[in-house]
Amino acid sequence: MTSQDTPLRARSEAEAGRLPPLLARAEHLAGAVLLGEHGRRRAGLGDDFWQYRPVQPGDSRRMIDWRRSARSDAQFVREREWQIAQSVMLWVDGGASMRFTSDKTLPEKADRARLLSLAVAVLLNRGGERVGLTGAALPPRRGEAQIARLAAALVLEDGASDYASPDTRGLPPYGRALFVSDFLGDFDPVRRALTEAADRGVQGLILQTLDPAEEAFPYRGRTIFESVGGTMAHETLKASDLRARYVARLAARKDELAALASATGWQYHCHHTSESPQSALLWLYRAFDRGSVAGGSGT
Repeated sequence: MTSQDTPLRARSEAEAGRLPPLLARAEHLAGAVLLGEHGRRRAGLGDDFWQYRPVQPGDSRRMIDWRRSARSDAQFVREREWQIAQSVMLWVDGGASMRFTSDKTLPEKADRARLLSLAVAVLLNRGGERVGLTGAALPPRRGEAQIARLAAALVLEDGASDYASPDTRGLPPYGRALFVSDFLGDFDPVRRALTEAADRGVQGLILQTLDPAEEAFPYRGRTIFESVGGTMAHETLKASDLRARYVARLAARKDELAALASATGWQYHCHHTSESPQSALLWLYRAFDRGSVAGGSGT
């Protein structure tokens, strides 16, 4: 082993050391959520008839119910009750901004985002659903081995740029998804991602994860604001003078996210790292159980 290999090996060992605690915490958190009957009435694969719907882009001809279609000018697909696995794809922001924490007693936003994403994956896997990560690295699968792969992939998610953009690669048509981020960067990539997902018939959840200081803006006097990635910095002598404008912009961003979710058939929820992770996990699981119907939002 050369001296050049040492930093890489040290980082690899450090990242590997994060895996067991993350997985154990996610399993423990998921264990606090009681699972109901999994035979939920939602369109998908199963034996019992659920509904007819018009043919949509991406449907194959073999899915068409020709007898029902013959009674009208449109073509229809016969959907059955959701009883076995669907695919749920996760995107967890790996941008540098997610490594922010305002207090050593609080977790980083990235840590909370990974914990909640992995915990909901554990619950969905127990319910018989396939879970994966967007992108090309981890397609949806079932089983404990897949949960271990998810945990390993999530601890390696740290990126160098301040903000990351949602990755929609690998989203299966008519599947479901969960995007977890602080959503404080450029809004256009978020809008494009959800619009593209909606065009594929994908419904899902947006979980905005914020540090409480990002919500309250408690800064006073001379303050230097610097991005976690170190690419941006701003110094002010009267930080309190910025508070009203900052709070208004954050409120506007949250309204944008909620409106975008409603328009695309997704659901939006804002979670703070000072709050119980169990409450956020309960919201996530119940939101998936509701089928990600349009119009749902929360703070």
